[in-house]
Amino acid sequence: MKKYSLAGLIAAVIIILDQVTKVAVRNNLELWSSKTIIPDYFNLVYVVNKGAAFGFLNRSDINWQRTFFIIVTVVSLAAITMLLKSTKDKDYFQISGLGCILGGAVGNLIDRIIFGEVTDFLDIYAGTHHWPAFNVADIAICFGAIAMIISVYRNKSNASDTV
Repeated sequence: MKKYSLAGLIAAVIIILDQVTKVAVRNNLELWSSKTIIPDYFNLVYVVNKGAAFGFLNRSDINWQRTFFIIVTVVSLAAITMLLKSTKDKDYFQISGLGCILGGAVGNLIDRIIFGEVTDFLDIYAGTHHWPAFNVADIAICFGAIAMIISVYRNKSNASDTV
């Protein structure tokens, strides 16, 4: 499978999963509500975030976040496309990582464009210590970053083998 097809397929699956899960949350939970799944560890919640990861710039007293994050995402999508173009056809970790990041970025971009904010719904915690709520797009971006790190490490190891 060509690298563009593989990255595009991965991105498409992530976008669909992300949007389907967000629609399910919006249709089945009240905003700011919570449903316990595993007591003391995991809840489904319905929260929205105008900012970025971990609530960065998620403030009601500023109104430029939406435009800012849309522009940043579009620039990031262009950078991902350029990275994909320079990726070797057999570097499946990098291709998969870029596909995951692409899918996650587009998933959250759709929310920003349509709603002006991103829907988050996964709440992992231990006792009173909560990780910030997140969604499928966020998971994909994290897995994509991990795959990219693995790719860099593997390529560095392969380069030193040929020296």
